Amino acid sequence: MRQGEISLVGVLALFSMYLMWKSTELSVGYISGQGPGGGFWPFWLSLGMLLSCVASAWKWWRAKSPFSQSDEPFLDSFGWRTLLHVGGSVVVFVALISVVSMYGAVAIFLFYYLRFLGRHSWFLTLTMSLLLPAGLFFFFEGVMLISMPQGMSFTQPVFDLLYDIIY
Repeated sequence: MRQGEISLVGVLALFSMYLMWKSTELSVGYISGQGPGGGFWPFWLSLGMLLSCVASAWKWWRAKSPFSQSDEPFLDSFGWRTLLHVGGSVVVFVALISVVSMYGAVAIFLFYYLRFLGRHSWFLTLTMSLLLPAGLFFFFEGVMLISMPQGMSFTQPVFDLLYDIIY
């Protein structure tokens, strides 16, 4: 467990530094009359993540967290099984985006996660799996004016109906 904690902190710190470096390709400051530059949020959120990693590494070094004092394995059989279920569903989610659209993939992911991994009721599962992607659609497409991937042509009738509601 101790080795797993510091390894994860190290990977996240490296990822944070990469995101900070990459976000400096755009302005990371405030542009007078326009607002924050394109790299503002990625840079400052990555800096926050890096500072969190530093704090976690400090606690690990001083052996102040329960994980930094543990000699147990990082993942037991239940942990590996959970990692495979969740990680596998994320891989399937990403693969489905180009087929059924971003919103369809979110709906399928939520359905699987809520019903089969979370064992929630059918009512909650169906409600969240339908309403959340629809809310995301109206937020991104209608409010933010950002188009998300729409998948293959068989999903177009659904988008035509939703666009009629927006416009």
